[in-house]
Amino acid sequence: MFDFNKIIKQDKVDEGLINVIVDIPEGSSLKVEYNRTLGLFELDRVEPNVFPKPVNYGFLPGSKDLDGDELDALIICHEPIPTATLVKAKIIGIFNFEDDGEMDYKIVCVPDDDRNTGDAINSLEDLPNRWKQKIEFHFAHYKDLKKPGTTKVLGWGNIDEAKKIIKECIERFNNEGFN
Repeated sequence: MFDFNKIIKQDKVDEGLINVIVDIPEGSSLKVEYNRTLGLFELDRVEPNVFPKPVNYGFLPGSKDLDGDELDALIICHEPIPTATLVKAKIIGIFNFEDDGEMDYKIVCVPDDDRNTGDAINSLEDLPNRWKQKIEFHFAHYKDLKKPGTTKVLGWGNIDEAKKIIKECIERFNNEGFN
């Protein structure tokens, strides 16, 4: 068994690069989570299939968000990325989100070497408004069938705001670790 948090570093944040591990591929309604105690991915629950993930979903090893888990990432790619894949990614912004009264930031990123787009996505401004609307809608409503009203979309932030949150989450991890 191994812990991604101990073996994968976030040492290029100032350059706009991060390492992300995929939990949930785009299009899946399976809520898969990394179990750091066991060092493997496990099925947490099956979500209603009316709310599949609209984007690849993962986490930044070596970080700890305010919700007590690794910092989340939304990884934009033209196809689903399999669970447990390490993605070397370029930061393009941040999605500010609240879940059950706790901040639950999501770093928005793209693969660092995306030859399909010619590395054309470099900031949130490079994304269509419709893409952002779909993300907002998903996160505003994906818990409505079980816990309505427990999520809040708080808007978007730029690359500098994303870097600031990443650095805070790395520092929190370094100071507190995980229990």
